[in-house]
Amino acid sequence: MQYRKFGRTNWNVSEIGYGMWGLAGWKETDVKEVDLSLAKSVELGCNFFDTAWSYGAGVSEQILGRLLSQHASKQLHFATKIPPKNFKWPSKADFKLEDCFPASHIIEYTEKSLKNLQVECIDLQQFHVWEDSWAHNDDWKEAIEKLKAAGKVKHFGISVNRWEPDNVLNTLKTGLIDTVQVIYNIFDQNPVDNLFPLCRKLDIGVIARVPFDEGTLTGMLRKDTVFPQGDWRATYFVPENLNSSVDHANALKPLIPKNMTMAEMALRFILCNDDVHTIIPGMRKVNHVEANIATSDGNKLEKALEIELKKHRWDRTPTEWSQ
Repeated sequence: MQYRKFGRTNWNVSEIGYGMWGLAGWKETDVKEVDLSLAKSVELGCNFFDTAWSYGAGVSEQILGRLLSQHASKQLHFATKIPPKNFKWPSKADFKLEDCFPASHIIEYTEKSLKNLQVECIDLQQFHVWEDSWAHNDDWKEAIEKLKAAGKVKHFGISVNRWEPDNVLNTLKTGLIDTVQVIYNIFDQNPVDNLFPLCRKLDIGVIARVPFDEGTLTGMLRKDTVFPQGDWRATYFVPENLNSSVDHANALKPLIPKNMTMAEMALRFILCNDDVHTIIPGMRKVNHVEANIATSDGNKLEKALEIELKKHRWDRTPTEWSQ
């Protein structure tokens, strides 16, 4: 496992982190397999874990809390997220800060996360949605300063809405946000335009999420793929999205190097960008952990392939199904 400096936190985080959404509240999640997968990730050098209160209403946080306790002797960095008060994802331009993150709500859910994680201080607390129009509102600033002063949170970050990487730029300039989490993959390359250069300038840590485009970039989806009832992906991969996603993935297949999967190529593409400090694929099985972590070996894609993959940028805008 290779490690990168995580912005001004000065942590050295594993290039492959652990996205914990799929460990709670999803269909077909095996608890025993989850525990084995987490243990294997630590064994292989993963030291960054990302969860949220909304992942199973605290259940994923509790799973992480047990992991932290089991490996108390190791330096594991962890992040969670405050859900918006209106519990709507993503935020929308007309949402007001008081409807999503009033100070009392920020503090209340930080306390809940502390209890679930069984820790006295959260390494990284993130806002689970955001609107840049809130940048100069004092309410959220006073709340995070209060939590920091009380020793309950070390750093604050923002998880940017899907396909809206510029919807945080002014907020980052306040100097109060230490990290940003954003969708970045072969298709979603928008962050390189404005977000990544600003993060580099301000020394802000960057977490790349959704490296496989919710599964499209594994190359396993088909136009007749059906997800289990109740599975979030069933509402995301509506026909207009599924069909187009499969077409875009199929266009990549001729580019996959010999002895490499599309998923590996997708991760290695992200690792070619030094502005990304850690990637957080969702991992529910041991073989996924082993395969994903194996990509952090210091070997980059051939430059010609990286350049070719950049041509597959797919600019999209938020819709009702993009959530």
